[in-house]
Amino acid sequence: MTKRWRIGVDVGGTFTDFTVFEKNTGQLINYKTPSTPNEPAQAVENGLKTLINDYGIEPQDIDYLGHGTTVALNMLLERRAKPIGLLTTKGFRDVLEIGRQTRPHLYDYRLTRPKPLALRSHRIEIPERVDVDGNIIEPLNIQSIEQAALRFLKDDIDAIAICFIHSYKYPNHEVKAAAVLKDKLPNAFISISSDVLPEFREYERTSTTAVNTYVGPRMQLYLQQIKNRIDRMGIKCAPYIIHSNGGLLTIPTATKYPVKTCLSGPAAGVVGATAIAKRAKHNNFIAFDVGGTSTDVSLVLDGNPFFTLERNVGGFPIKSPSIDVHAIGAGGGSIAWIDDGGALRVGPNSAGADPGPVAYNNGGTEVTLTDANLILGRLDYTTLLSGKIPLNVKLAKKYIEEKITKPLSLSIEEAALGIIKVSASGISRAIRSVASTKGLNPLDFSLFAYGGAGPLLGAVVNEEVGSQTIIIPSNPGTICAQGILLSDRTFDFSQTILVTLEHKGWELTLAAFQKLTAQAERWFKSERISNKSQRIRYYIDARYLGQSFEVQVEPFTTSKKPTLLEFATIFNNEHKIQYGYDIPDRLIEIVTCRATAIEQTNKPLMQKQSTRKKQSKAKHRLVYCDSNLRWQKAIVCNREQLLANKSFQGPAIIEEMSSTTFVPPNYSVSIDANSNIIMELIQ
Repeated sequence: MTKRWRIGVDVGGTFTDFTVFEKNTGQLINYKTPSTPNEPAQAVENGLKTLINDYGIEPQDIDYLGHGTTVALNMLLERRAKPIGLLTTKGFRDVLEIGRQTRPHLYDYRLTRPKPLALRSHRIEIPERVDVDGNIIEPLNIQSIEQAALRFLKDDIDAIAICFIHSYKYPNHEVKAAAVLKDKLPNAFISISSDVLPEFREYERTSTTAVNTYVGPRMQLYLQQIKNRIDRMGIKCAPYIIHSNGGLLTIPTATKYPVKTCLSGPAAGVVGATAIAKRAKHNNFIAFDVGGTSTDVSLVLDGNPFFTLERNVGGFPIKSPSIDVHAIGAGGGSIAWIDDGGALRVGPNSAGADPGPVAYNNGGTEVTLTDANLILGRLDYTTLLSGKIPLNVKLAKKYIEEKITKPLSLSIEEAALGIIKVSASGISRAIRSVASTKGLNPLDFSLFAYGGAGPLLGAVVNEEVGSQTIIIPSNPGTICAQGILLSDRTFDFSQTILVTLEHKGWELTLAAFQKLTAQAERWFKSERISNKSQRIRYYIDARYLGQSFEVQVEPFTTSKKPTLLEFATIFNNEHKIQYGYDIPDRLIEIVTCRATAIEQTNKPLMQKQSTRKKQSKAKHRLVYCDSNLRWQKAIVCNREQLLANKSFQGPAIIEEMSSTTFVPPNYSVSIDANSNIIMELIQ
């Protein structure tokens, strides 16, 4: 029988993770390799070659390759690309700088806005005008576009965004302008707002299109590198890229809309965590993914993650459906430092993959969270990636003494514990914030800890959260890669209509959904998706007339459409859930219609109870526990040797390839039927 392999790849700031699943036998392989930040595609190639060679995988037998990437996100955060050009309607040259005139931190006088992605000299006004109903007030001036093209050519601008006012109603001017630019600048990357985001709110639409344009050329190059490398290895399947809403995109689509990939990896992690937790009958949980560079926090209610339509990335508003993930700069590689006031801080700067933590013995001199866990015995110097990365505990102690212990007059144990506590406190605040902003109590949720460092910090984080249960999945360091294998292929369509909920307005709403359905069906056809795999989900963004922002509801399915009055009831109920009140006699305004086209994929069951290795003689080592501030003898066990439902009490260390779990004395631990570690707080 020919083997058929499915591979998920997630590129992180410190490690690149792989999950490999063989469909016929159920064989599961998890693997991690250091990332190559200067050339992310190299780490992908390195890992695939190792897997092919070590496990006898025939490249032609790989029939699925999904990929999560941080290329677009890192470009935006680090501002590594050249400024872009912007064509906009006359009078709207400065929309990117004017913005909303809001302050994310009202009393922070040091706050500065990031510089626009398009310099003012490269923002060119074009004579044209369309009104709010899509009627032409002033025709498009073709000559001005030709002049703009010559100017861009002179200034070496090779990425251009086009955003005309009310183009979501009448896109023809943008389409014509793009055609003129493409004729004059055939190698330029061009984005038009009516394609990227056909919705109202000029600033958000312009910002999203500008971001898409800014990351476009680099993303295009990266995706081509990925394709070229896998082609050279003999892998025949076309790779998919996971985007921010947890779905998959083809390479051509991701190349055209790279803005959709800004939260690629974190979204995959939430998809994986949700699937694993649901199988274990845990439908309400707060997930936190502690990687090498950052921690991503998300909330899942009734088995469904929360989504958001707009988020701020690197100071730039991006409007695109995405899984609601709250990220902070806290990870295994986060650097410990002392601020001007003499307080211990950890992060947001990270040692990354190169040089990495001090203990990696790769030239690093900045003490990290990983070094602290090693010093306290919670991480063993021989077990990181099953011993592939040996750790130097003596070197870690030397630098923590030099950088932290002596300046703060602390013992080595106190300094290391302080680093862990500071990191955990930041994650705890993020968890409480994610819950409270949605009107929920974190005590009503389990914690789901994953990522390479998540299981090490789970119990410490919970000291401030107070949850009864902590869930740690099998192979927690590769959950993002696993999530990629559990994702559907999706694409989002939207259209702003701005109509009131009256008879005519409801007719226009249904007509808009007919148009969106036709777009979705064309997408299904272009992607050669079989009828049995097709699904479309419909959403409406609506508000009471006079309100500034909308509530999203999912009012109907393909086969069942509500009446006008039924929709009003649905909206009023949802508004009451979100805001605590409704106004039944207030006129409702329908703002934007949305449709998500979905190719439902077969989801492999990757968390089955595995065959356990023969029980070896129990090992012990001294671990510094913060509950009583002393070294205690802890049982040390290999995760594969733990039996389902057999419970024991900490202190304990549970080791596996991708992560290490720390169990304090005040926790019991067991393995459920799905191979998850269940840690219960002992009252």
